[in-house]
Amino acid sequence: MKKLSEMTPYLGDLMPYVYDGSANEGLRVCSVYAMHLFPEGGGEMEIEGRRYPLDKRALVFLRPGQPHAFHISPERPLSSFNLYFDLWDAKDPVSLNRVFIYAPEPFRLGAVSVASPCAELDALPGVSSLQDEPQLYDELLRIVQVYEQSRYYRSEILNSMIYAWMLNWYNARHTRRPSDYRIVRLLERLERDPGRRESVGEWWEMCGLSRTYFHELFLRETGYTPKAYQHRLRMRRAAILLRESDLTITAVADKLGYPSIHPFTRHFGAYYGVSPMQYRRRPANPTGVPPADPAPAP
Repeated sequence: MKKLSEMTPYLGDLMPYVYDGSANEGLRVCSVYAMHLFPEGGGEMEIEGRRYPLDKRALVFLRPGQPHAFHISPERPLSSFNLYFDLWDAKDPVSLNRVFIYAPEPFRLGAVSVASPCAELDALPGVSSLQDEPQLYDELLRIVQVYEQSRYYRSEILNSMIYAWMLNWYNARHTRRPSDYRIVRLLERLERDPGRRESVGEWWEMCGLSRTYFHELFLRETGYTPKAYQHRLRMRRAAILLRESDLTITAVADKLGYPSIHPFTRHFGAYYGVSPMQYRRRPANPTGVPPADPAPAP
């Protein structure tokens, strides 16, 4: 039984695609591993006879030979980024020449990607959402960007990125979540409105805890101090608002609870290495994928 850390990925192809209910989206199998990332939601994914809704930022992960179909309405076409790759054999990758077989033809594939026994890989879902994992979502978009723009050592870079992404995905799926109901309730409140103008003192009072015990419990449950967690949350929300809304930078700062644009600009620059304006104005690329965030420090 292998570990995920023993993978030797090879990305054979990556392409943008628009699903529109055409015939070739029906029941089929593929000879390699595949991922389909849907920035917007809509429609359903069928895997081995079971249907799953495709929510916003849905990720579909398919194994070699796994029967699947896309159920997309022609009235609501759905864009995706499709990645085709090997995970266990970078020396003789099948993903350079992937093959599809469509029903009602018998699903008899010739050469298929090596599928080594791996319980950790088996634990990863076929359909999930990266809506609550913005860093993973952005990292996957970064892979798309590198594929489109790299000229030198592209394969080496991309294969390393796929390797790291798979390990990060597994880690995110299996990292222990906060379990203390008081901290869980507080985090849900903060996620709903990271711009709340509240002091940490109000947080421990809301939890019904002493100052000392609250800080100890919060750190143990989240890995962050209360202020560091709030700062990280605000910066991640700021990046989304800058990319996906037409709000002015002053309006973004106000929405996140800053008294003026100046401290917001200073904090954002320290966190991401560029000003909010520079972040918003980063050049577009052929895929329309925004540049990825740097990994935030705790």
